Parts: sequence; structure tokens; C-alpha cells
Amino acid sequence: MYLVEHFYSIQGEGKYSGTPSLFFRFGGCNMKCEGFGCREKAQDGVSVLGCDTVYAVNKEHFSHSWVLVEQREELLNVLENYELPNAVDIVLTGGEPLIYANDEIFVSFLEELVQRGHQVTFETNGSLSVDFEKYPVYKECIFALSVKLSNSLEPLSKRVRGDIIYSITSNAKDAFFKFSIDAESITLGLEDEINEIIMHSPKTKVYCMPVGGTKEEVESNSEPLIEFCKEKGYNFSDRLHIRVWDSNKGV
Repeated sequence: MYLVEHFYSIQGEGKYSGTPSLFFRFGGCNMKCEGFGCREKAQDGVSVLGCDTVYAVNKEHFSHSWVLVEQREELLNVLENYELPNAVDIVLTGGEPLIYANDEIFVSFLEELVQRGHQVTFETNGSLSVDFEKYPVYKECIFALSVKLSNSLEPLSKRVRGDIIYSITSNAKDAFFKFSIDAESITLGLEDEINEIIMHSPKTKVYCMPVGGTKEEVESNSEPLIEFCKEKGYNFSDRLHIRVWDSNKGV
């Protein structure tokens, strides 16, 4: 299990936007999402294409900066690095944190967080199953389901798993959909794609946020997306961390 970074900030996206949160970003993912068109230059000089957190996805070029986690206490000790309010929200993101869903250290870490009274939120692509019966701690967690659309360039069979979506939304403490959308995709039948996803859990709220790894990109996609949300009745989600800090690392 690899930890890429941790930081104390505000939640920048989705239902709990603006909430003070301690973030743990884990390394590794089961997708590449090269369609998002974000590039990150690796230490070896290679420009790697992917999502806006490609540095937490691409193990080949970025794992030299990832930290191997071998004990639960290594994660719990992170909390001592910050002056935190009591039982602050904890956000587990990536990469894709649920690639570690069955890891004993990871599960034990979650159990301790919940026992201490923290609200725990997973930022996940919703394609990896969670064993809610074997690990009931997951029933105490919140899931932000960033199910990928065709603009990610991932195949449909990989990015949309209706059985997994239904399982998560039926068992979790809370769950919501969170889609990354660019202005161009709005004109390409995006509503049908979203409907095909949310049909697996029609009562789950939908949040749409602008694609972008920089403030300029987020702003260019925001106004068309707001109009799209107004028309379809979805919730618009800003990306506060990028809009404020023009960055997606450490904020």
C-alpha cells in the first residue's frame, strides 16, 4: 500500500464542499483516464498523460515519491502532524483508494478512524467492489462516486459497474455521484451517459464538476456546465481547491 501525500485543507468538491478535511492520497489506480488530457512531467523527464492526479496513478514514472505503508500506525501518525479540530473529516482519495479495500492494514486504519469519531469519505471511481459484510466498517463511510464517463476514454465495461454502484449506494452511510465534465462533452449526448449510470441508484444525488487541472481550465468549463446543470436539474459542484490555489497538490 502506497501513500502519495497527505494535507489538511477544505473539501473542494461535491456534497461536502467547504468542509475542513484531512486528505490521504493513496497511490495506484485501476484506470488511466487519458481522455482528461492532463499532463504531468515525471522526474525522468517523461510527460505522462492522464487525469489531474496522474502523479498518484502512474506507478511506472511516479512511484519513486510514493511512501510504502507497512503498519497502520504509519497512517494514524499523520494525524499528529496537524493541529486538527476534534474528529475532523477524513477524505481518502487517489489514485483509487479502493484498490486497498481488502488490505488488513487499510481496514484496521478505517476502524480506528471511525472509532475516534471521524467522518470518513472515499473518493472513488465506483468500479471496485467493497465487501460490506466482511468489513462492516465500510457501512460507516461516505462514498463520492466519481464514475467515469466516455470522455475519460476508459471502456464502458470497465468504468460502469451497475452491481457495484448499487451495492455501495445501498450499504454505505451516504453516497453521491460526482461527474467530471468539460464543455465539449456537454454537446455530445452526455445526459444519456449519466442516465445510464444513475439508473443503478436513481435516488442518489448527482453533482457535476468542471474538468480541469488548473484554474483557467476549471473556469473555462464552469459556465457551460452550470447551464447544463440548470437544464437537467443536477447540482453544480465547483472545484474550490483549484479555483483558489490553482493547484491540485497539497491543497
